[in-house]
Amino acid sequence: MKLSQFRYNLPQELIALYPSENRDESRLLVVNRKTREIEHKVFKEITSYFTEHDVLVFNNTKVFPARLYGNKEKTGAEIEVFLLRELNREQRLWDVLVDPARKIRIGNKLYFGEDDLLVAEVIDNTTSRGRTLRFLFDGTYEEFKETLYGLGETPLPKFINRKVEPEDSERYQTIFAKHEGAVAAPTAGLHFSRELLKKLEIIGVDFAEITLHVGLGNFRSVDVEDLTKHKVDSERIRITDEATEIVNKAKDNKFRICAVGTTVVRTLESSVSTDG
Repeated sequence: MKLSQFRYNLPQELIALYPSENRDESRLLVVNRKTREIEHKVFKEITSYFTEHDVLVFNNTKVFPARLYGNKEKTGAEIEVFLLRELNREQRLWDVLVDPARKIRIGNKLYFGEDDLLVAEVIDNTTSRGRTLRFLFDGTYEEFKETLYGLGETPLPKFINRKVEPEDSERYQTIFAKHEGAVAAPTAGLHFSRELLKKLEIIGVDFAEITLHVGLGNFRSVDVEDLTKHKVDSERIRITDEATEIVNKAKDNKFRICAVGTTVVRTLESSVSTDG
């Protein structure tokens, strides 16, 4: 596969800037793999495609407010800081992306919030845009986390070209989000409502949950023409014994297993046992 095979034009005016009022009323494109027939449906009609003991596997990761805006010491230049993951709780170390990266060097300090509520020092370079920050904060860890997240914004994708609004913190989160650690939502899961899950439950569909914290790889662009040479960043996953039993039981009994989104697909595919 070559990168050029995937180039296409996506008109800006066709990108939805806001979700539908009800989660399960987004559009659903159904492709029949045997007949190649294409149908246009509403997402809540997905119940028509499942029967008793089929399994839906969800990603229960939770997005945190990962995007901050600060100012560089002396020059006052605005710098966007994208939190990726916490490296050390006691030392307040975080792995981040910065933009524009060319202005940020080891030793620089960044100031966030009114009256410089939070200060961070750059202590290492990790990638071309990556840095390690040490946040300087005198309070407890709980106070630090509350301050950090209070300054952060919901990390909407860049192609949603609008300012972040208060409602985004709830809508850019699946209804089954539990374990914090993702810098982007597992977007397929955003279409499920509590009402829809109840209807699927009544049909007899079984649910399993895995955790994959969406990380840097979700934002890293593909820069090589030969896709086999693209380096994919690692991501943290967790599959419980309960989820394993539900999936294996359905597999053994020839029921269908539906991975909700690409994050679930790559978690399951990369975790298949080699001993049967």
